[in-house]
Amino acid sequence: MEVTFEHASSQARMATLRIEQEEAIHVLHPNQIVAFQGRSEQREDSLMKLPSMYRKKRLIQSRVRGPAQLMLGLPEGYSMSVVHIGADDDLLYEFRHVLFYTEGVSFTSHLQNVKNTLITQELVKMQFKGPGTLGLLTTGPLYQMTLDPKQPLYVDISCLIAYPRNAELRLSVYGNTLASQHMNYQWEMTGQGHVLLQPCKPDRKLDEHMKNDSLLRRIAKEVVPFGGIFIK
Repeated sequence: MEVTFEHASSQARMATLRIEQEEAIHVLHPNQIVAFQGRSEQREDSLMKLPSMYRKKRLIQSRVRGPAQLMLGLPEGYSMSVVHIGADDDLLYEFRHVLFYTEGVSFTSHLQNVKNTLITQELVKMQFKGPGTLGLLTTGPLYQMTLDPKQPLYVDISCLIAYPRNAELRLSVYGNTLASQHMNYQWEMTGQGHVLLQPCKPDRKLDEHMKNDSLLRRIAKEVVPFGGIFIK
């Protein structure tokens, strides 16, 4: 699969995915599909499994088989990054950031403890195994930082996208008293490997998939024909 961006920038408002013969991708936010070039039967929409419905706040996902071409629109203020997943990949991801993944990628759930769940509002992290590719939707371009076994790395909780499964994490703040009283919670992290970060805190009005719509409204938008247009 080949991914290109308008003006060769991941911050562009459009990304083009060229899917080859024998390839397929799963798009977890079908409303972001702006244009499709291929045979009609190459797109198959289906209901998500119940855990995925809860995590993504969506009901429908799309599977698109190649050869085909997709254009995905990116919400204002968001970037799309492509991450290659290996067979031994050990990073844990926030599932809500996953825009698509290629066929052949599998994922398993990793439960957080109660304290971390209350702080992050995320009960489950997802570990992906390849080979394959993930498309991630983040506020700003995706960045990578290397962990150290002894020197802690402090990361704003709202900016952390993925981290190694075996990393040591502790909720913390740092700096003097004034600094620690006026900062968001931080992950104090040590270990081997690297973490993935988004540089912008998602404190602006998020696009539809991040909104706290009621379950009934979300179901109506997904199920009723043209519900996304008429139900505001």
